[in-house]
Amino acid sequence: MHKRNFLKAGVAAGALVLAPHSALAEDIPYNLLEGKPFDGTKLNILSVVTPQFDGLMLRDEEFTELTGIETEWTFIPFGSLQEKINTEGIAASGTFDVVNYLDSWGPPNAHWLMPIDDLMERDGISMDRYPEAFARSAQFEGRTLGFPLRAHPQVLFYRKDLIPNPPTSWEDVAAMGEAWEHEGISPVALYYNNDGNRQALFIWLNFLWGAGEDVFNEDGSAGWTTDSALKATEDYVALLTEHGVANPNSVAFVEQDARQSFSQGKSAMIPGWWWFYSAFLNPETSTLTKDEVGFVGMPSYSGTTKTYAISMPFAISEYSENKDAAWEFLKWLSNPEMDKANATVREVKGKRIVNNVVTHISSLTDPDVNAANDNIQMAAWESLKESDIMPQIAEWPEVGDLLSAAIAEAAAGGDTRQLMLDAAEQANRVLRRAGRIQ
Repeated sequence: MHKRNFLKAGVAAGALVLAPHSALAEDIPYNLLEGKPFDGTKLNILSVVTPQFDGLMLRDEEFTELTGIETEWTFIPFGSLQEKINTEGIAASGTFDVVNYLDSWGPPNAHWLMPIDDLMERDGISMDRYPEAFARSAQFEGRTLGFPLRAHPQVLFYRKDLIPNPPTSWEDVAAMGEAWEHEGISPVALYYNNDGNRQALFIWLNFLWGAGEDVFNEDGSAGWTTDSALKATEDYVALLTEHGVANPNSVAFVEQDARQSFSQGKSAMIPGWWWFYSAFLNPETSTLTKDEVGFVGMPSYSGTTKTYAISMPFAISEYSENKDAAWEFLKWLSNPEMDKANATVREVKGKRIVNNVVTHISSLTDPDVNAANDNIQMAAWESLKESDIMPQIAEWPEVGDLLSAAIAEAAAGGDTRQLMLDAAEQANRVLRRAGRIQ
């Protein structure tokens, strides 16, 4: 865990300010309040470790200059962030004023994440500035809990020197094993490991949705037990167990392992988040060159391409004593100009920042942003037009863990169909206990 201190001070702000702007406020950027009403307040920010947020943190002196609000960032590796978020919710201490969380953790923590809809309306901010999947990922039961500042569509990365014509369907991927001639390199790196973050479901959802099925039925029960859903899961697992196109270590891989397999030349493709691109071109983390790395949209399954999108919103803690100042920070942090700059400017205060992640539609379609990142934003924008998110219910972590465990066991050689049926039975007990099904 790393702490980075900037300016020092610390006086708590008062009750939430809901008064409208005066005429002079239009001269202040980012819809910030005039007159520095929270001058001297210090905010504690909890964030995942990523170059994208390094770029934001290194720019926050502008925020302090405009508002008088000071910041202290605490950066946590992704693998430890969920436990930290859970601890914050249980402690109810308000140690952190602003927290960064994975979207699927939002529902079980929604009781202590402050809705911001009234504040957005007051300050003229609309979630329409984000792709629909990104916007929904930061909402729960009709309320907006935060802004999706780190959000990812899926694309297929491939070795241009090994695969001149990348596959357009998962059926094509399965068939690659028959003619594959590159010894020591697997066609594709996948990640079936039951890691606690439900990464085994990230690609599985493409298969499920491609088959025309969904995670839950209309009555709220487990929806992965139909013949087409079970076949889709069998086909997903068969990439490893039957066709042998997945790297043999995929059964133990988490996302990071699969990413490393591709970047170290052990696998020729990897489906995953678009942010991988900057890592694949970073000589400190990859052996690949720009001429070797290509990307295309995700393959279809059963003739349909529907992908999974994910986000990591920033939200205000209900336990914070500085909610007013925290809202000013979120407005500054999420502004479209910052979004664009953080994906085009490669050095901030002497530190190199390599980041291609943007979340505003304006940035995804911006020529300058695309020119700086080899047009990956346009590929992502196309992917996002047919994307969905994981279920936003409080019971999802428990249900998702049951699914992840079943898929991981199937990838290790278990009976896929029976494992998924057993997982559905267990999930339905959870959902029935929660009152979601009768």
